[in-house]
Amino acid sequence: MFMHNKRLQYTVRVSEPNPKLACMLLEQFGGADGELAAAMRYFTQGLAEEDPGRKDMLLDIATEELSHLEVIGSIVTMLNKGARAQLTEQQSSEAELYQMIGASGTSAKEAILFGGGPGLIDSAGVPWTANYIDSRGEPTVDLRSNIAAESRAKIVYERLIGITDDPGIKEALGFLMTREVAHQKSFEKALYAIEDNFPPGKLPGVEAYANMYVNASQGEGDMRGPWNSGDQWETVDDLNQVLPADPGGDGTASVGLGPSDAGALQMMTARLKSDPDADPMTGADLGAGPGAGRTSKGDQGGASDIHSASRRADSLTPAE
Repeated sequence: MFMHNKRLQYTVRVSEPNPKLACMLLEQFGGADGELAAAMRYFTQGLAEEDPGRKDMLLDIATEELSHLEVIGSIVTMLNKGARAQLTEQQSSEAELYQMIGASGTSAKEAILFGGGPGLIDSAGVPWTANYIDSRGEPTVDLRSNIAAESRAKIVYERLIGITDDPGIKEALGFLMTREVAHQKSFEKALYAIEDNFPPGKLPGVEAYANMYVNASQGEGDMRGPWNSGDQWETVDDLNQVLPADPGGDGTASVGLGPSDAGALQMMTARLKSDPDADPMTGADLGAGPGAGRTSKGDQGGASDIHSASRRADSLTPAE
């Protein structure tokens, strides 16, 4: 059961309307790293969580994220006050209203469909989607994803703070940004409160492959560091050493087919077999012109026609 407190978690003080900034702030309202996505991610995780401590934490943070959604939505509404009134009452001219939507940065969806209100869209007008929720129902996976989500949200808030000089908005966004830091700390504590939290899941990794670092991108710029050198790693520079990685394998794909499938495959292969000795005339050959390269027509579409192609281009150039 939810009870709504009419006071915001942080006071919203907006100096003056700014539809362009409102449009940008929608990224944290209905965007991939926004507050709605965070609330839905943590609610669904919390409802499925069996551990009472993690369940309580997830539902606490999920509920707070809804209060953050309210703060962002209130800022967007205040920033759009003038535009919304003008669009509703149509006191300005048609040209002025049209310019208000385009030049101000307000998206057409935000202005026309939502009347300047905070729609569940991102800064580009893309509707919110449940595809933003990447939970897997495994705490050691989901907590890491939550840590990353809070980190991404903090960076988005940093960028939003950097593009406004409104002191009240800066303060509110600074509060929301800092709460992302606090949530990340809680998620990290919850993750490391699980004694065996790496690798994620129940099954152990295969020892022969767990310490292998494959230097698969070779050439200028190769670097050594703690991510690929030291006692922890066995760096492979010669890829032939690990191709294929499985002992005794030949690196090809195979499947065991029953008699019926094997017979059908044989018929299909025979029907679709290519003739390597054939050199058929094709549509590309028949229609080849200058610049087509060598074709079965001989030189007509080949490089020898580059001069005729040049002459044709010259003939199409308007005379001065």
